[in-house]
Amino acid sequence: MANNTCPQCGAPVPMRSGGMPYAVCGYCQTVIAREGMRDIGKAALLPYDISPIQLGTGGAVDGARFTVVGRVRWGWADGAWNEWLLQLSDGTTRWLGEAMGQFQILAEREDVAARLPADIALGFTLDVDGQSLTATDIKTVTCLGAEGDLPFPTPADWQVESVDFRSPTGAALSVQRDKVGVSAYVGRYVELPELRPSRLRAVEDWVMPDNLAETGR
Repeated sequence: MANNTCPQCGAPVPMRSGGMPYAVCGYCQTVIAREGMRDIGKAALLPYDISPIQLGTGGAVDGARFTVVGRVRWGWADGAWNEWLLQLSDGTTRWLGEAMGQFQILAEREDVAARLPADIALGFTLDVDGQSLTATDIKTVTCLGAEGDLPFPTPADWQVESVDFRSPTGAALSVQRDKVGVSAYVGRYVELPELRPSRLRAVEDWVMPDNLAETGR
């Protein structure tokens, strides 16, 4: 794991992934462009949460091993959730969405983003890979903080429109839109044990699922 130095505070900034263009300093929350190790602003200080996932957590998905290399935390008036960036052994990435004990595995899909209308209303349906997905939640959210290596910068004042789609089969679609553009992430709901996670964080009052505890993870 290569290290570079934060241009703001001089702390080491580990390189956890092979090609992410941005990183967040774990000491002073400076958002850093990897090319030239340039200071491009500040991320908000991550609030405490009770997630068992952390940077360095490992596991397996879609036939490949993964390592958690980054996180973005989003919030709105009634709550917050995490989006963990997974670096897979086959060179691809996934996002692990985590909200109120539920998990989603998602992959960015530019082809799906290109099919979205300018405005999305609750109840709007979209067919993706043979699945009919319905918009069930639309809200404006704010980036509450970030850490690790990331594919985009995470300024402290960043707000996006977030649209969640669901299907009866467990398929999921997450859409994020801001003044720069729109991104779409397609995947499915999963149970944490399905990912065969390792290096989970011990969290007070969080009970490890039996089928993880039995393996010693």
